[in-house]
Amino acid sequence: MDEGTELSLTIAHIVRRLKGSHLHSQIERQAKECLHQPEIKLESLREDVRSFLKTSGWEKKLQNAVYRELHVQLPPSHPAAPPEHLKEPLAYMRKAQANWEKRVLKSLNSMSTELGVPLARMRPAVEQKELTNKWNEMGTDEPDLSRFRPVYAPKDFLEVLISLRNPNHDSSEDLSTRSHWGLIQVPLNVRDIPQLRQTYSELNLTMGQLGIDDHAHIHPVVADQDSAAAQQYSRQGCPTGLRADLWALILNSTNHPPDVMHYEQLKAGVIQHDLLVDNLIYKDVKLTASNDDYYFVFEDFLYQVLLCFSRDTAVLEHFKYNSATPPKSYIQGKVGDEECAVVYPPNGVIPFHGFSMYVAPLCFLYNEPSKLYSVFREMYVRYFFRLHSISSSPSGIVYLCLQFEWLLQTHLPQLFYHLRQIGAQPLRIAFKWMVRAFSGYLSTDQLLLLWDRILGYDSLEIVAVLAAAVFAFRAENLMEVMSLASAEAVLADLSTLKVMPLIQIFLFATAI
Repeated sequence: MDEGTELSLTIAHIVRRLKGSHLHSQIERQAKECLHQPEIKLESLREDVRSFLKTSGWEKKLQNAVYRELHVQLPPSHPAAPPEHLKEPLAYMRKAQANWEKRVLKSLNSMSTELGVPLARMRPAVEQKELTNKWNEMGTDEPDLSRFRPVYAPKDFLEVLISLRNPNHDSSEDLSTRSHWGLIQVPLNVRDIPQLRQTYSELNLTMGQLGIDDHAHIHPVVADQDSAAAQQYSRQGCPTGLRADLWALILNSTNHPPDVMHYEQLKAGVIQHDLLVDNLIYKDVKLTASNDDYYFVFEDFLYQVLLCFSRDTAVLEHFKYNSATPPKSYIQGKVGDEECAVVYPPNGVIPFHGFSMYVAPLCFLYNEPSKLYSVFREMYVRYFFRLHSISSSPSGIVYLCLQFEWLLQTHLPQLFYHLRQIGAQPLRIAFKWMVRAFSGYLSTDQLLLLWDRILGYDSLEIVAVLAAAVFAFRAENLMEVMSLASAEAVLADLSTLKVMPLIQIFLFATAI
């Protein structure tokens, strides 16, 4: 497709998406109301209305909404391309993702059958009243969760990624032997250090970074209410006092009355219906965030946000550009009848071990549940879903694993070879960090500095760079270990690490 056609398709798609939105009806109402103002003249109606929308801030809101759509929509492609190609162009990736989904759903259905717990049920009135009363203190509840187990853990997912192969690729054709060193054996083009330096030029050692330099310039970007400017600004870190507003602005996440009402409707859905996945959410929070020195105080918030999230059908929108497909279950007694298949859970996302850690750091920024919820949902549909689905996306977990292994092999070949020889493949250690975007491993202040850059560069690639930088930082100690357990012990505690100096030194002080 030529650029003109591509641009026309993109514009048409965005116009279609925004036409049904709350913002569209608000702008329409404002435009109608301004017609009664004396400065609006009939002979220059179009210009006057446009000028009014600009000075009253509505044009900026529209720009931010368009900017948001550009970040979440599918890349433009040939109009004749089948939908599955748009979600994921590589057939073997699509097949692997479909097989993984079947496995996860089978595990969930088996649990339901074994425990005699239905996938969904209406709560009795007494239970509804009880839950309503303790909504803000669900952490005090101690349900018996001993029979429930996570549907899968990151290490199970890693085994699937390790077994990925492109049937059309002959690895013997590779000019180097590097493809046989790592665990990920798929041919994706990852970036080398010179390319990364170019991409992350704002992280250069000569550039001021918030979190390192206290005097880094604070731009009046929040006052401007410009998503694109806020995104550019956060590449050098966000000031602690502005971070919550900047992130919400970058994500175009609002907390207007319709957003609050949507959250309240989801809450009502939680109170009315009990889902099997609710137990998985409870169990996950108990196993992870509740045992974390930074996050245990947010236990109630985590239940509220995650239980509402599981019922939010608006999340299904992201499956248009996600390689995954929402899992479906059948109404009791109607197995196999497609007309009786329903998406389960309603948001199409089955939580796994560690899922609640995607929300936990955001609790430091937002203390209003509806606001916390809308920011988390936007972070999930933009970034986090890519960490647990199989795709060839440059922000996808397969790419991140390959990027991590390649950086380590290229720049620390002796270390990589040593760890491989003693059965301590680096990816086996780093995978758990990457699949959670380091949440629960770094101290919160450092994690938020890392997530500033995920938002600033609109990519998860920096996660793989940091993982390689951690190994480089501990290389001396790792060269002395003689087992996987010893290597894991060296890297067990990342809470004292300073993220930005690590990334900067690794990218900009490495000799090429």
